[in-house]
Amino acid sequence: MGQILSAGLSALDDIAVTTLVDPHEPAATGGATWVPTLSGAGEIDVVVDFSSARGVVDSAAWCARHHVNLVVGATGLSPNDIGTLATNATDAGIGIIVASNFSIGAVLSERFAAAAAAYFDRVEIVELHHDQKADAPSGTSIATARAIAASRERAGLAPIVDPTLTTTLPGSRGADGGDGVVIHSVRLPGLVAHQEILFGRPGEGLTIRHDSYDRKSYVAGVALAVRAVGTAMGLRLGIDDLVT
Repeated sequence: MGQILSAGLSALDDIAVTTLVDPHEPAATGGATWVPTLSGAGEIDVVVDFSSARGVVDSAAWCARHHVNLVVGATGLSPNDIGTLATNATDAGIGIIVASNFSIGAVLSERFAAAAAAYFDRVEIVELHHDQKADAPSGTSIATARAIAASRERAGLAPIVDPTLTTTLPGSRGADGGDGVVIHSVRLPGLVAHQEILFGRPGEGLTIRHDSYDRKSYVAGVALAVRAVGTAMGLRLGIDDLVT
């Protein structure tokens, strides 16, 4: 992911990638300086971190100390992690953007799903990822479920109740993403990142599907975040407001 972001962001006229941070020297640096830890970075304006929840917390502390803005694409952050990042941003007067998905299509599919949610009785989400993804369900599916639940609540709809009375195998109906919105996770080699949002009502259905076939799909959203992160102090969740 870091190699793809480095190449993609470097190709843009208004963004310069100066430093790559990785414990192991990358195969290609594209003219940037490689350092094994963030402490070796020189003068920079924005850190982009797609490492891990623990790595992000460490990066946020470093950014707070050095008054550097931060864009986060790592998944699996806990509510406590998010709270820590918010405190870092506020105390240091920096901008931090955390997004579960930087794909423009994923942002739009969540927006479309929220618009549809008030008109359908039931909805389930199927998220499909490569088998090296460590967490399930995906942060994107959780964010989508929450957006759908919020839309249903605004429409005055009651929480969804699963009509299934018996599950022969435990967990066969998936996980409750909130308000009865069920999430099913698939992990298979060959996949990258995919999500289907399936709506149903009497006599009709609606499926909203998004596919990331290549990690290059995240470059445009990360670029939007890099450009915007320094415009406001504090923590911002998601890039929906940047996709206009």
